[in-house]
Parts: sequence; structure tokens; C-alpha cells
Amino acid sequence: MTRKTSAREVTDALKDVDFPAGKDELIDAARKAGASRDAVAALRGIPPESYANREEVARSVRVDPASDLGTSPAQRGRQARAGGKPGQSQHLRDAPKPPVQEELDRERP
Repeated sequence: MTRKTSAREVTDALKDVDFPAGKDELIDAARKAGASRDAVAALRGIPPESYANREEVARSVRVDPASDLGTSPAQRGRQARAGGKPGQSQHLRDAPKPPVQEELDRERP
């Protein structure tokens, strides 16, 4: 189930955590930091492992794939078509920017 939060919101709630940290520590820290109910619920859905840093947490938490990853619709389409590693979420698959998007990005000041 996708949560109504973003990976950024979840990791921001964990800014004061000393890593490595376990799932229960992360949930407690998020509550103490005043994280939203959705962010805490998203943390409850992660596997009960030890996490080395906030990036590992962000990759494990279930959020809307387009919430804050900065991917375009074309990149999300490519991610959907591309096969990934077994168990890898679609939104974490490599999807380089289309050539047109790269050109548009270069033209911006």
C-alpha cells in the first residue's frame, strides 16, 4: 500500500538518528521529531533490519514513486518497461533522462 508521504519527509524526520539503527529506533525517533502519521506508518512498513543510513531507509519505505524523486513521465515509463533486479521496486530502476529532456535542461540558465 502506498503511503501519502514522501521519502524526503520520512528521512527529514530521521535527521537526529544515530545510525546504524533498527526499525523500532527509527519509528521512535520519527515520533519524537513530530513526523506525520503517514510518515510513521510508512516506517512501520519497512523490514525489521538494521539500517546504516537515511538513504537505506528511503529505499525501503513504501511511498508514492513519483513523490520526490524528480523523474519525468518519460523516465517513469522507461522504469516500468525495464526489467530490474528481483525484488527491486520499479521506481528505483535506472532510467536516464530522454535526450530531449537533457537538451532542455542544458538550455536553462
